[in-house]
Amino acid sequence: MDQTFASSGTDGGSGGAGGSGPGLDTGRVAALAEEVLDWRFKALPASAAGLTVRRYLETGPALADLGTPLLTLDAGALDHNLRTMARWCADAGVALAPHGKTTMAPALWQAQLAAGSHGITLANLPQLRVARAFGVRRLMLANSLLDPAGLGWLAGELAADPDFAFASWVDSVDSVRLMDEALRAAGAGRPVEVMVELGGPGGRTGVRGVDGAVEIADAVRRAPTLRLAGIGGYEGALAHDASEDGLAAVRGYLRSLAELHGRLAGRYADGAPPVVTAGGSAYFDLVAEELGALPEAFVVLRSGAYLAHDDGFYRGISPLGRGAQAARPGGGPLRAALHGWARVVSRPEPHLALLDAGKRDLPFDEGLPEPQAVRGGPELTGTAARITALNDQHAFLRGAGDLAPVGAVLRMGISHPCTAFDKWTLVPVLDDASAAEPKVTGLVRTFF
Repeated sequence: MDQTFASSGTDGGSGGAGGSGPGLDTGRVAALAEEVLDWRFKALPASAAGLTVRRYLETGPALADLGTPLLTLDAGALDHNLRTMARWCADAGVALAPHGKTTMAPALWQAQLAAGSHGITLANLPQLRVARAFGVRRLMLANSLLDPAGLGWLAGELAADPDFAFASWVDSVDSVRLMDEALRAAGAGRPVEVMVELGGPGGRTGVRGVDGAVEIADAVRRAPTLRLAGIGGYEGALAHDASEDGLAAVRGYLRSLAELHGRLAGRYADGAPPVVTAGGSAYFDLVAEELGALPEAFVVLRSGAYLAHDDGFYRGISPLGRGAQAARPGGGPLRAALHGWARVVSRPEPHLALLDAGKRDLPFDEGLPEPQAVRGGPELTGTAARITALNDQHAFLRGAGDLAPVGAVLRMGISHPCTAFDKWTLVPVLDDASAAEPKVTGLVRTFF
């Protein structure tokens, strides 16, 4: 039977080589352990060349064996964040289809799906192709797919795999027409599920206004190649902080989304309950409060940054850090799993040091890296040490003085995971980034 995005579907067995697991082909993910390491992976030393990922990990590498610059993941923080968010969603009665574009790491998608995530969300056609290469069976495209070649590929994927469930967005009558024309030209058999995207003033994509959204929904219903599966949008484009005005803007938008759901009662396609989707990593608590009790709705969050979290933007705005309680007592806030590591290569002035990591290595669009500690040396948190600028390959460290001599390696907190993973094809996982001698326990492969 053809699956819809909102249906429970079948996740297969426990997985294994070549087998289906929790929402994807675990055998294909496991095969990444046999990839041969070489010069393509800047996180690893030359001594790893020629070894497979599995064999290299068997040698017992440590953080000290890796060069700089470097980006790492903390195993304990990843596990904590995975479990905390899964419990929170279960308690709130909402589903989670995490935005996979944050990491583009099938191994991390597998962990999210195994923890109970309903599916994976992505943002464009190349990302969809990566997900299908790893057998992900339930995908949401939080975007409009209008490329005729891409729609032809999608029609083929849906025809070849009755267990593949897919939904994308539309925000205009024109986008409905273009999708329908391309799918007809491709000879599509299964209708493509679409959700009407509602936007907001000053936001990103999405039709401006409930009346216009209803018109688009009616256009979808007239298109034989499409199926009206629900509605959605992105509240994070309407605010950038947790101020009273910011939270009010988000609530107002979510209430418009709820109004649209009410207006479309009786118009949704028969079968699975209609999907109502919103919720990045900044305001998912408001989404659950405003949309969680909608009648006959399957509410789906798309939070993506929660898994790695950060020491910057999301640390300050995450619901689990600003008041929304974790699912169980002691669950606590999310923990930063990503860290940057860089070496002091120059001290041309007494209070200025230059590090060997820059814009090519670490994110900077939502805040600069935060010096935390010298590896094997003093803590920097709470001191005057700060990163004041990044060049392509250098960071400007001021205020550390003699705490960070030439040759010292610094651990740094970073802000915004979405622009961190894309700079690294392979990310080492440490047993404990704050330990005196962290050990490497895994290598996460990304596909950007």
